[in-house]
Amino acid sequence: MFLAKVIGSVVASQKSPELQGMKLLFIQPYVNKDKTLVPAGSSIVAVDSVGAGVGECVLFTQGNSARLVHNTKGVPVDAAIVGIVDSVEVEGTIVEKP
Repeated sequence: MFLAKVIGSVVASQKSPELQGMKLLFIQPYVNKDKTLVPAGSSIVAVDSVGAGVGECVLFTQGNSARLVHNTKGVPVDAAIVGIVDSVEVEGTIVEKP
């Protein structure tokens, strides 16, 4: 699993039938650098399985793991949001969420 910040939403009027009714969110992955969370890599689109919203810090998974979430089984997804983060602690220090 990885940490990310939800930076937007994606609306696709034409999409695979398996994706009908699924909320798509635009997320920016973050990594720890000197006890600070900093953006890492390119932003991606993920299926929301937990009711996350723009501005929230989330946990997401990619690849085959994303297709094991309860509502994405058999669906052509590569990333799924699986949790909303309340806090992050690194080596005993509470880190500010992105």
